[in-house]
Formats: sequence, C-alpha cells, structure tokens
Amino acid sequence: MGTVIMHSVASLDGFIADGNDDVGPLHDWYFSGDTPITEGGDRQYDHSGTGSAFRVSKASAEYVRSMWEAIGAIVMGRTLFDLVNGWEGRPPAGDHVVVVSHRPKPEGWHPEASYHFVDDVAAAIEKAQELAGERTIGVNAGEVGGQILAAGLVDEVAMDVVPVVFGSGKRYFGSINGQHQLEDPHVVIQGDRVLHLKFNVRR
Repeated sequence: MGTVIMHSVASLDGFIADGNDDVGPLHDWYFSGDTPITEGGDRQYDHSGTGSAFRVSKASAEYVRSMWEAIGAIVMGRTLFDLVNGWEGRPPAGDHVVVVSHRPKPEGWHPEASYHFVDDVAAAIEKAQELAGERTIGVNAGEVGGQILAAGLVDEVAMDVVPVVFGSGKRYFGSINGQHQLEDPHVVIQGDRVLHLKFNVRR
C-alpha cells in the first residue's frame, strides 16, 4: 500500500484558514515565484479555487513536484469539496479523489471525474488505497485529516508553514483529542515565504 500523507499549508500557529474558510496569505507562495511546479504548465485550480497558475521558488518547486507526482489519490472532506467545487473534477495531484461526506456526490457533477463519496474515514482510506495502488495517498488536513490521524491511519505529516499568525480559525489537525507523537522532521526545506516540513508518525 502507498504511504498516507496528511498535508496542508498552515500558519505559524497551526491554522489552515480563518473562521470563514478564507486562507488569506497562506497560498501566496504558490503564485509568487518564477518556477512552474509541473514541466508542462500547471493545472489551473489551487486549494483556494482562485484559478491562478502555480509558480513557486525553485526549492519549493522541486519539493512540491516530487510530492505531487507520487500522489495517486486524495482524501478530502466535504467542506473543502464544496469550497472549491472539487477543483472542477481536476485535482491538483493524483487521478482519484475520495470525499468523506454523509451527502452523495452532487447529481450530474463531472461524471467523467474519478471522485468517490464515502461516509467514514476508515472507508475513505481503504478506497483511496484501492484506487492508488502503490502510489501515495494525500489527505487534506483539517477535521477529516485529524480524524484519520486519530484513527492511526496516517504515516506522515507534511506541513507547508507560512510566516503569518492567524490567532483563530480552522486548525490543521481539526478538533483532534489527545497527544499523537511524531518523529523528528526528515524533510526541512526553506522556500520563499514558506517552510516545508515532513514528519513520520511515531507508531
């Protein structure tokens, strides 16, 4: 099975958006560099749904490119799906998306896209593993990501830390309870206005 990586951009105090789901300056680094993430031109939908092309610093491009190329499936919550309208059926990475939701896929929504709706986080990871095979499963941080971590189903935590303090908002780990130990970071890459970190989850 592929590695399960929980990932998102976060403020220094651990928020992925404010209380109104606005990411503010968290994603500015995606569009402020001179290097495209993908060689053939980037997909047009970022996590905030602005539709701008990704251009980052060289250090960030190498890191993000290798991570995105490894992803076979993404697991996301219904809130993010609704906010970005599922990236219009074209996820920024991977070929498949699993949405954790008690509501079904909107009727008639991009029937050509490999999007699968399940109502349980364990079932979501199982479906993503089936779809991704040996490739990586990317789990979006937030409430669903925190539930998947709490269930012991996350192998790595990846954070793109931006030098801004939000003070309040939507937490990277959601409303997770209890302590969860991580190993020392095995990836530390400084980009332009972002620090890329990766931690293995301690078993």
